[in-house]
Amino acid sequence: MEEQKKRILLVEDDPNFGTVLKDYLMMNDYEVTHAKNGMEGFEKFKKDDFDLCILDVMMPYKDGFTLAKEIRDKNTDVPIIFLTAKTMKEDVLRGYKVGADDYLNKPFDSEVLLMKIKAIIQRKATETISDSKQFEFKIGSFDLNSKLRFLRFKGGDPLKLSPKENELLRLLALHENDLMPRELALTKIWRDDNYFTSRSMDVYIAKLRKYLKPDEKVEILNIHGEGFRLVVNS
Repeated sequence: MEEQKKRILLVEDDPNFGTVLKDYLMMNDYEVTHAKNGMEGFEKFKKDDFDLCILDVMMPYKDGFTLAKEIRDKNTDVPIIFLTAKTMKEDVLRGYKVGADDYLNKPFDSEVLLMKIKAIIQRKATETISDSKQFEFKIGSFDLNSKLRFLRFKGGDPLKLSPKENELLRLLALHENDLMPRELALTKIWRDDNYFTSRSMDVYIAKLRKYLKPDEKVEILNIHGEGFRLVVNS
């Protein structure tokens, strides 16, 4: 199934720069709605759901700070990136106070913007998934009860998982057939992302692979440099 494109609201009053940036983001597989001032931006925000907002700070009719506050009043979670030609500390602080996730000074490297967008959207998505209250999972022929820390194969005797094994398998199950970012597990379970915790997680992944081995249709794939995927083949 084709993944749905992430939707971005771009509010930028410079028509040339706005058009170029919109086209660049669309070339990189984002669906972009462009508004030419703050008032138009808020009207478009109210009509649609967006995964991220990119707001110019200095705009006619309504500046980016005012627009961001209105957006935050309607949606406390949607990520906001500010674009500004001003580098004054007061403006940066004001941006973060109204709920900015990041800040870029013009002119900026378009690849840096892309990396920031990807990181913010991924972080928001993984936060939402990992905060899920779900504790019972069907993983191929396995049943996982993360509240009791039991892993059971085809109704047999339950295997009692250690706390870290349990949390790691639960995160993988929440991301079934999708990428579970390495840093998500390290920060959620080990509370730190460094060389030693990363090696420790690799040991736990090896243990989980051993536990899941009885079902040939279940495997944990290593996505180099990014994380892991719990794959359940039908």
